[in-house]
Amino acid sequence: MFTKFRQLVNTRIGFFWLLVLLFWAKTIFAYLAEFSLGVADILQVFLMLVNPIATTVFLFSLAFYIRKTGYYYYLLLLIDALDTILLYANVIYYREFTDFMTVSTITGYSKVNQGLTGSSLALMKGYDLIYWVDLIVVLGLLLVHVIKQDQRPIRKHSAFAYTSVALAGFGLNLALAEANRPQLLTRTFDRNYLVKYLGLDAFTVYDAIKDEQTNHQRASAKKSELDTVHDFTKAHYAAPNDKMYGIAKGKNVIVIHLESFQQFLIDKKIDGKEVTPFLNKLYHSQSTYAFKNFFHQVGQGKTSDAENMLETSTYGLSTGSLFSQLGSDNTFQAAPAILNQRGNYSSAVFHGNVASFWNRNNTYKNMGYQYFFDASYFDTTGDKSTGYGLKDKLLFKHSVQYLERLQQPFYVKYITVTNHFPFTLDEEDTDFKTTDTSDSAINGYFQTAHYLDQSIQEFYQYLEKAGLLKNSMIVLYGDHYGLSNSENDTLAPILGKSADDWSSFDNAQLQRVPFMVNLPGTTGGKIESTYGGEIDVLPTLLHLLGISSKRYIQFGTDLFSKDHDQTVAFRNRDFVTPKYTVLNDTVYDNHTGEEVDTSDDEALQKRIDKLQKKVNKELSLSDSLNTKNLLRFYTPKDFKAVDASDYNYADELEKTIQIEEKLKKGSTSLYSKNGNKSTESLYKTDAPEDSHKKTDSTRIKITNPDENDTNQSTSSSSASGQ
Repeated sequence: MFTKFRQLVNTRIGFFWLLVLLFWAKTIFAYLAEFSLGVADILQVFLMLVNPIATTVFLFSLAFYIRKTGYYYYLLLLIDALDTILLYANVIYYREFTDFMTVSTITGYSKVNQGLTGSSLALMKGYDLIYWVDLIVVLGLLLVHVIKQDQRPIRKHSAFAYTSVALAGFGLNLALAEANRPQLLTRTFDRNYLVKYLGLDAFTVYDAIKDEQTNHQRASAKKSELDTVHDFTKAHYAAPNDKMYGIAKGKNVIVIHLESFQQFLIDKKIDGKEVTPFLNKLYHSQSTYAFKNFFHQVGQGKTSDAENMLETSTYGLSTGSLFSQLGSDNTFQAAPAILNQRGNYSSAVFHGNVASFWNRNNTYKNMGYQYFFDASYFDTTGDKSTGYGLKDKLLFKHSVQYLERLQQPFYVKYITVTNHFPFTLDEEDTDFKTTDTSDSAINGYFQTAHYLDQSIQEFYQYLEKAGLLKNSMIVLYGDHYGLSNSENDTLAPILGKSADDWSSFDNAQLQRVPFMVNLPGTTGGKIESTYGGEIDVLPTLLHLLGISSKRYIQFGTDLFSKDHDQTVAFRNRDFVTPKYTVLNDTVYDNHTGEEVDTSDDEALQKRIDKLQKKVNKELSLSDSLNTKNLLRFYTPKDFKAVDASDYNYADELEKTIQIEEKLKKGSTSLYSKNGNKSTESLYKTDAPEDSHKKTDSTRIKITNPDENDTNQSTSSSSASGQ
């Protein structure tokens, strides 16, 4: 038996089928062990098991056309290795994002890879060797001549036959898939469907074609295409609530981006101790308007999608990150530019990662951000940083030297990072006793959330001492989920639920994130039950500041308006309303969590269909607006288009000082108002790294900015005072 097998493998055809079989096996392993494909019937099981075969045979058969012996074998191994890289990259990506890598994600990787290394390493598992051991063993057997190279080339007609049969096999695969799921390729379905029915290689090719179509559409876009978008947003506009309009007029705006922070953390206790005691206090404060039914709406762009919705009230892309793919040259009507032109606001972002992460260094310029204090402005050495940047306590404290020099009113955004997967802290950073589950991410999540809570409390204490608190509106929001759906079964008992009864409905409900508008010194705040999402933030904030949003193209509506649209669209076209949650055409009752049979309720089905049509249209119009860059054809009244060349994020501190010197007594910066004295001494933190002692650490550090990147300044560290 072994002799016959060895004789077969020593032929070119036998070696080919050995690699095909091994690649098929590890692909199926990934399908079953890594991906949640939602197989529902026998045909779907069959298609899932066979879909890698046709594409693998087609790709590997390309080596048949090489007649030279050595070239044949090593080209075949190269094709196998490249396909394995694609498979494994999707495995790692899926563990974090519960989604597959798109061409947009792959082509934009260079813009987001800095800082991802630590997270990627944490996502790796010991058994991942399964994906590579076949290549290592086969290559080794070739090199020591246990597997001998067949000198006889494959005949051209045989090579063509293999290629043709593979294409025919894929055609049959597609026909069966269409029979089970009509309009699979013509309608937009979850990417899981495409992989489940057609395989990972086919999905990647399909996505590449769609991506090229988008690029073509962008190049051929016309001004008239904007009319449909404008008509929709104009009809969708919600007039402000008279009682709320302008209540924060002229105040500073401080946005605190709560990384990976889900709503269930609010008021949550572990062993009787609150996870986030300070945020709980804010949530229940009479000076805070909090929304308990506020959902994140991000796609593959995650944090960058949340930022985009916050700043522009347009959705992220259906695939990839808008920041990464389009941010360098898209036209925006974003919060920094609007507030500067309508209220003379200065603007800045504080973020402890490198400026190029998510392509922020380019996107922020097109949004009109005047200042961007990235990692190069802070000391990130030793234990001061995690894989995603400077720890939150240090970011808040050491931002003060820059914050106090900004002219008021200002619009600033703090992007926190410590509460980011894999949710790890040094022992000296926390004494919070967390859960003891089998999932280290869940255990760490409560600890890093507690750390974030302490960071914000310290920042608030400084704001009060410095006199900024009373003249500021602080906005706190969670950007996206922290724990993926794959971890929810383990999480369920902690939330008082049964893992056995956990459903897709429960997954959807966990997509709530905090949204709080805190107006210190005021009363009247309360916990609102209104349903909304990140798309609604910008019009809400503009109206609170007394600035009408009517002239801008925005897909969200004011959360305080009586006309606010409470249908919350998810990026995959599922949606939530106050009564129902609709996931992949399945309707759930929000009160009971049970599926609703609409087959006997024609009126309800019509309402659901109408809402679905509206959600689809809204997302499609937003995609059209962004992918075709249609805003370049529209300039609202009294709005000057942003010129990115006006901004350079080098030597930011010097720029603020020059403005103070120019304005002299007219300067409104905190530094000037404090008699030209710094307020840094007012900031108190218990961060153990905030000392002059040198620390050594084996922690993976954030990647330093490219010294050749003209959009960053390596000399700016000299201005940081660190």
